[in-house]
Amino acid sequence: MRRTVVNLRKRFSHINSSGKANMVSVNAKIPTVRTATAFSSIKVSEECYRLILENQLSKGDVLSVARIAGIQGAKKTSDLIPLCHNIPIDKVEVLFSFDDENSTIEVECFAKTFGKTGIEMEALTGCSIASLTIYDMIKAVDKSAVIQE
Repeated sequence: MRRTVVNLRKRFSHINSSGKANMVSVNAKIPTVRTATAFSSIKVSEECYRLILENQLSKGDVLSVARIAGIQGAKKTSDLIPLCHNIPIDKVEVLFSFDDENSTIEVECFAKTFGKTGIEMEALTGCSIASLTIYDMIKAVDKSAVIQE
């Protein structure tokens, strides 16, 4: 079997000249406004969907808690993802939309910064944490819930 050797340093910016993971330097970059939006969805049972929309779950207001968790998750991204820069975050917004036909809650996380590196990891983390929080708050009522996309 023939093996192909790939020079990862040419393909991945987080690999140094020794082939080890390292944090990329952004000191030479010029700060610009940067935005990112991430999406996910969580499919739940019809009963659970109704309980969420009517704010009738015993754990409390699922969507308010998930919104705050998503914002907090975005702000903590560099604590969770080892090589992410700790960047100033100017705005994080977590929005929900509803697909009544499929009993699905769609989660959107928008993040904005003025800085030297992108903010896509913060948007992705915020969206993921918001979705995980919904799951955590409903798991006692709906064991079939699935985070998607």
